[in-house]
Formats: sequence, structure tokens, C-alpha cells
Amino acid sequence: MGMFSVRKPRGFQHNYIYYDPRKEKLKEIDERAKRELGLLPPKEFEPEDIRGKFVQATKHLKRRKESGRKPISYGVLIIAIVLLLILMRYLATGVIGI
Repeated sequence: MGMFSVRKPRGFQHNYIYYDPRKEKLKEIDERAKRELGLLPPKEFEPEDIRGKFVQATKHLKRRKESGRKPISYGVLIIAIVLLLILMRYLATGVIGI
């Protein structure tokens, strides 16, 4: 309960009551198998089918996406390095200018 600390609001997560992800996955596998056997016509290409597949295949990207962390941008890194170099020059020579 500090004077300057602001509490973070609780995150919202909606869980569906009547949705079974296992059943949905089994339905997709069944449909894919029927298409491979030729019982159903081939499916048209949709960008939604491949979206997010790379992130799902790698452990570190999946973990980062679940945690919600954002990577540090190159601009922030360059500014930090420049400020450290200016500080180091000031400490070595006593001159603030570049």
C-alpha cells in the first residue's frame, strides 16, 4: 500500500462453458483423414490455416506468447548504449559534450 504504487487491474480471460478443445481437435483430424482418403473434396487455401504455426512449433516463442512479454526494440538498446558511452566519456574526461 505505498503512496506511488498503483495496483494492476485483474486480467480478463473468458472460458467457454460448452466448448471442448479435445473434441474440436478430433473433428479436425477426422476431417483431414477423410480428405486424404478422397471422401471429401480438397479444402481451399486459407491464410488462417497457417497463421501461428511457427509460434506453436517453437518452445521459446510459445512461452513468450503465453507470458505476454514484449522483446526490447533495437532503438531502446541503441539509446542505452549511447547514453552509457556519454557517461563513460564524462567520467574519463570531465567533458559533457559529444
